[in-house]
Amino acid sequence: MRKFFPFVDWMPEYHKSYLVKDLVAGLTVGIILIPQGMAYAMVAGLPPVYGLYASVFPLLVYMFLGTSRQLAIGPVAMDSLLVAAGLGALAITGVENYIAMAIFLAFMVGSIQLMLGFLRMGFLVNFLSRPVISGFTSGAACIIIFSQLKHLLGVDIARSSKMHELTYNVLQKVGDTNPYDFAIGVIGIIVIVVLKKWSKKIPSVLIVVVLGVLAVYLMDLQEYGVQIVGEIPKGLPSFKLPDFDFEKGMALWPMALTLALVGYLETISIGKSMEDKNKEDRIDANQELVALGASNIVGSFFQAYPVTASFSRSAISGDAGGKTNGFALFSVIMVVVTLLFLTPLFYYLPNAVLASIIMVSVFGLIDFGYPKTLLKYRKDEYVVLMLTFLITLFVGIKEGVLIGVLISLLLMVYRISKPHFAVLGRVRGSDYYKNINRFGEDIEIRDDLLIVRFDSQLFFGNKNYFKKKLMQEVNAKGNALKGVILNAEPMNYIDSTAANMLISVIEELHHRDIQFYIAGAIGPIRDIIFSSGIIEVLGKDYLFVRTKEAVACFNNPESIRETNQKIAHQTGFL
Repeated sequence: MRKFFPFVDWMPEYHKSYLVKDLVAGLTVGIILIPQGMAYAMVAGLPPVYGLYASVFPLLVYMFLGTSRQLAIGPVAMDSLLVAAGLGALAITGVENYIAMAIFLAFMVGSIQLMLGFLRMGFLVNFLSRPVISGFTSGAACIIIFSQLKHLLGVDIARSSKMHELTYNVLQKVGDTNPYDFAIGVIGIIVIVVLKKWSKKIPSVLIVVVLGVLAVYLMDLQEYGVQIVGEIPKGLPSFKLPDFDFEKGMALWPMALTLALVGYLETISIGKSMEDKNKEDRIDANQELVALGASNIVGSFFQAYPVTASFSRSAISGDAGGKTNGFALFSVIMVVVTLLFLTPLFYYLPNAVLASIIMVSVFGLIDFGYPKTLLKYRKDEYVVLMLTFLITLFVGIKEGVLIGVLISLLLMVYRISKPHFAVLGRVRGSDYYKNINRFGEDIEIRDDLLIVRFDSQLFFGNKNYFKKKLMQEVNAKGNALKGVILNAEPMNYIDSTAANMLISVIEELHHRDIQFYIAGAIGPIRDIIFSSGIIEVLGKDYLFVRTKEAVACFNNPESIRETNQKIAHQTGFL
């Protein structure tokens, strides 16, 4: 029960002392969730009320199925932008059809996450490397900020998920800016930023919402063209099955898969960072997929669009002292009360205020420090980050993720196809054998003996590289060379293709009157050496536990070989 329903783990042990902390955390998160949910729904191209719908049932489902005690689930900027980008690429006519597609997308995202969770495939998120995520997140954040300029300027600007198109559309309309909308938005940004720097405990978002509503109501700013949220439907979301359509599913599945993986990555990343901060270890990666999947599926039955974990609200729940998943119940109660009784209060809420909330929240997603670090120390990964960033900006959101992952995998393949190859020598006055290029004059170099180390598994993808590097060093030694020792300590696998290559190399060296030795092979490698036929051409007498023993055998073959066999049989090395 605890494995499939994590609430069984904390609910029986719930203390009265937890109630106050969960209450404070839940209400604090709820205060932020209501305006944020409405704002993020606008990012997704949906009416603001759908942000509130997405903040009810998904939160309740995660409360029972999630393994993190502090994660706050609900609408977030990244997923909202992905929804807008995915649906914006389709020819959808009418608001009702757009809403239906967003809800159906939530069902698809949830189904993918649930399936991956049941199949225990949470490891797939490991293919989204940090450079890819950083580049994608920063690019998406820039697009979100630019997409909100239409509300900040108070003009109708055509939607797009590409930066150059957005910039062009903004420049076309900037002359029609409504000064009242612009002033409200800029003041909202300044107030939020100043209050956050002053104290993070101040509900800056709520203050800006209240001030915006009062300003419009008291000064009749809507008469001056200020765009407001307007009437929000009162009442809870009703139960309704998503509009299932095979053709729609085929068109949406690439975006649904992207949303499923990106949303899961956000959840795991935030959850792990929260656990590290609290020195806990509760998160089950596969159960989180199940929890997210179930949250999105159930949410789609109650008119919610895709949800995932929010970094800002999760941080707030942690800072407020939330002890269990139960804090989400109080956040839901606040949203329900708002939907039932308080929606008229948001009638005069300016869209510019929601835009200011989004722009400040999303600006924090732009990572400035990490690219600088990569540029200084890891230029190859910096290239991956920048390519992902630029593709996200100018080609598309989905393409940014997919091409970024592809580039990361290609970089990984390149690295393992050309791993580190080192020539070793004995450090003077010791039995240590180190890289001659790193230790320089402290290394003894011999013309009659070559010691090499290959810092990777040996397989079909790098076998030619290994042979090329080895034969280059062998040929450089010339006729003086009499022995080659392969330090196999870093190697953990040799496939059949590489084993055949190694057999041919050993035979070629023997033909040239050069003896071959293998030292330091771990158990699995020794098994392969014996099962692949390498031992037949190598000979058992030339397999050693340590490099220094192989060197000693090379120096004095007869006496050392007998000692080595005795040690090998005693230790079970053979």
